[in-house]
Amino acid sequence: MYLMYSIRVFLLLFCLVFSLSAQGFAQTVTGADVANRRAELQKQLDSIESAIALQETILRDQQNKSVSLERDIAILNAKIAKAKLNIQARDIAIQKLTSDIGTKKVVISKLSEKIEREKEAVAELIRKTAQIDDASLSEVLLSNQPISKFFEDADAFASINTALKQSFDDLEITKAETSAQKSALEDKRTEENQLRMIQILEKKKIEQDEAEKKKILSTSRGIEKNYQALLKETQKSAATIRSALFSLQGSSAISFEKALDYANIASAKTGVRPALILGIIAEESNLGQNVGTGSWRVDMKNPRDTVPFVDITSRLGLDPDKMPVSKKPWYGWGGAMGPAQFIPSTWILYEKKIATATGHAIPNPWDPYDAFMASAILMKENGAAVGTRAAERLAALRYLAGWTNANKREYAFYGDDVIDLADKYQKQIDILKGN
Repeated sequence: MYLMYSIRVFLLLFCLVFSLSAQGFAQTVTGADVANRRAELQKQLDSIESAIALQETILRDQQNKSVSLERDIAILNAKIAKAKLNIQARDIAIQKLTSDIGTKKVVISKLSEKIEREKEAVAELIRKTAQIDDASLSEVLLSNQPISKFFEDADAFASINTALKQSFDDLEITKAETSAQKSALEDKRTEENQLRMIQILEKKKIEQDEAEKKKILSTSRGIEKNYQALLKETQKSAATIRSALFSLQGSSAISFEKALDYANIASAKTGVRPALILGIIAEESNLGQNVGTGSWRVDMKNPRDTVPFVDITSRLGLDPDKMPVSKKPWYGWGGAMGPAQFIPSTWILYEKKIATATGHAIPNPWDPYDAFMASAILMKENGAAVGTRAAERLAALRYLAGWTNANKREYAFYGDDVIDLADKYQKQIDILKGN
């Protein structure tokens, strides 16, 4: 029968196509060029990390010395050198992520193509089944094939039905694999976006350190005696510290005295050091380009953050179109709210805890007191209440990158910067206490 012959040909082609596509799929994903590129990038990264470790040693050695012009310039030089090396290392990490993202896109594309082929194969098998079922006994008897040949083909057709079931199973497995690859791709993109954000922060910090170095050299004219005199002149009094403005993102600036008051209350509730709370708020409130000029309709991820944002503003009696949120940068999503820079979907998760700690029935992300408490609560859950320098730094990294990425060197800058700010505020707190 011609029909049975065509089915056999179809099955042979079906097997051949899947065999060839599987070979091509494996070659695309596991190509030697990809492995070689990753090895090359890793070699570069290892070299840069060795140089970073050297700068860290220089920093520790210099910080243990007495204050002097030579020491402070050496510290700034080491910080600048380390920051530039960090940027190089992060560039390599981003290249690796970009490569991984490209590979995963290929995997998803191949899996999607495979799904379409499997769907078409299943459809064709169903069409062939229908044709066989519709064949009448008279058509079989009047055919040129002997009846024994028909029963032989009918046995082969039973195998086709088995293959049909297997195709359905394969289709479901491929769909699950595609879904998993898409999820992994989103994770890679999120990590890449976070690294790009840190690049912006670290470049800004380099500019600040270089400006400070230039100012020191210019003011002291490179003379130790002049530098020591400058230090005495710039020693801040308690009155100056109290009246200094503490910058906040998305809210009006408050005095340092008021900021410290909020930090002390939050510390009493959570056990997180006040200077660290000030450090994390300062870091989050000075994110460079994200100065609270965004629009929730444009800059927030929908519906993850837009839905809770509308809910939050509605319960607070606020107009969502008038509330400041961080602007979406070119590499990801914005929409962070207030001094603590919580995105709406995260704020909702902590809202009850914030309300319990502050006594405010509906906490307000733009209210400095609520924002300080929110930061302290999150830092406590991240392990900052342990009180050691290492625990505080790790908690800050978790604040930015989550627990999964917190130990990666690519994110180290953020933790170092928060600790530096905490050190700065601790000195000011000590002056206020008369220490």
